Amino acid sequence: MYGCQCPKRLFLHKYGRDLRNPIDDGQQFIMQAGTDVGELARQLFPGGVDAAPPDAYAYQISVEKTKAFIRQGESIIYEAAFQFEGVLCALDILVRKGNAWYAFEVKSSTSVKAQHVQDAALQYFVTTNCGLLVHDISIVFLNNQYVRKGALDTQQLFSTQSVVDEAKALQDFVNDKIQAFKTMLVQRNVPVVDIGPHCFTPYGCDFTNHCFSHMPSEDSIFELPDRTAWKLYADGYKALHHIPDDYELSDKVNMQLLHHRTGEVFIDKAQIRKFLLPLTHPLYFFDFETIMPGIPEFDESKPYQQIPFQYSLHVQRTRYAALEHFSFLGDGIRDPRSELLISMLQHLGTTGSILCYNMNFEKQRIKELATLYPNFEKELLAINERVVDLMIPFARRWYYHPDFKGSYSIKAVLPVLIPELRYDVLPIQEGGMASLAYVQLKWQDDETISLQRQQLMDYCKMDTLAMVKILEYLRQVIS
Repeated sequence: MYGCQCPKRLFLHKYGRDLRNPIDDGQQFIMQAGTDVGELARQLFPGGVDAAPPDAYAYQISVEKTKAFIRQGESIIYEAAFQFEGVLCALDILVRKGNAWYAFEVKSSTSVKAQHVQDAALQYFVTTNCGLLVHDISIVFLNNQYVRKGALDTQQLFSTQSVVDEAKALQDFVNDKIQAFKTMLVQRNVPVVDIGPHCFTPYGCDFTNHCFSHMPSEDSIFELPDRTAWKLYADGYKALHHIPDDYELSDKVNMQLLHHRTGEVFIDKAQIRKFLLPLTHPLYFFDFETIMPGIPEFDESKPYQQIPFQYSLHVQRTRYAALEHFSFLGDGIRDPRSELLISMLQHLGTTGSILCYNMNFEKQRIKELATLYPNFEKELLAINERVVDLMIPFARRWYYHPDFKGSYSIKAVLPVLIPELRYDVLPIQEGGMASLAYVQLKWQDDETISLQRQQLMDYCKMDTLAMVKILEYLRQVIS
């Protein structure tokens, strides 16, 4: 599968592992979550035997265990491994019905994707060439329409889709790829493959730092939108200052390039003034943090549903009043939504503008809470009517600074406008890290829980304080 994405990735995986990007905690957590989904799917076919190897480098043991289980007449085998002419595959679940076998590959996604079918085609190729009578091969994936109510219902949580016909149709493709990859690995010549969108599709490659090392770290064309950047790269450009003046670009990209070259800031005071004028006190600066568990942990939640577990709120009652701060953070064990809702309604009042950064995220979470708790629907929807998106002046480029590098995220805007406020000095610096820290609370000791809770509150508080300071900055710009 690495080779199908990029032969160079397969080659480096085999011979250049020291060149891999560092693996961070977030990637480890995602991989572990995928493993958890696979183990849970075994409940669809209980009572099986496990052929999994003791570690990732001992799959020959797994192959031999699988052979033994088949000889012994086992009808359900987990992590069944097969090898044909040096090509290894492992099936998450293998089930015997009569004389035929049914293979199931578990994915933590919510649909069957093209790469899953290719994966299944390889497994079909190896197992059938080993002499196994595979009647069907299916992808098991998460059903994003399943709503948990009480105990987890694995029969409803998972969906199954046969891909045997597609797998059979790809057998020549699989064989051709295997032969090409074997030749490449034996010859040990690094494949000449340039960077491109394939570096991130269908998955992010773990050698991008190495393969992109020829690109400038500053002044790079990859500061531009992806489609534009890849077109420029195909035309031979790497640095922004190399792009000729007459190169055809969109108005938005031309503006970014112009201000990159001149170093000048663009300010449309009239539009900013028009945006700020309707804001009414008290002003509320509001931000959620969420988790998205693939396996729903709480009643009335679906796979990968955004579950708000924390908020931060700064309040300014009048233009020059001292800031007040309120917050909520769940305990990491119980469903946090009902307590968060009560706390939020208590502090957001009934009048005054509520500022969010990228308001669609917060408004969608509030709509979901309104659906989940109909007794509070009126109050929650009234909150949404008061929400204003502080991102708009930057997204619409009424204020554009070349150091934004084309981005209008709060992480790009804040250090340019308010350099004394810095995320990079915090232990938790972005939303993914916050989500990871929260889901780990349930496994930590008391001292670590106390430390991480404070770190979570510091991070979320920074998001709303950042909005306070950005609004002050915009007011100064137009005054």
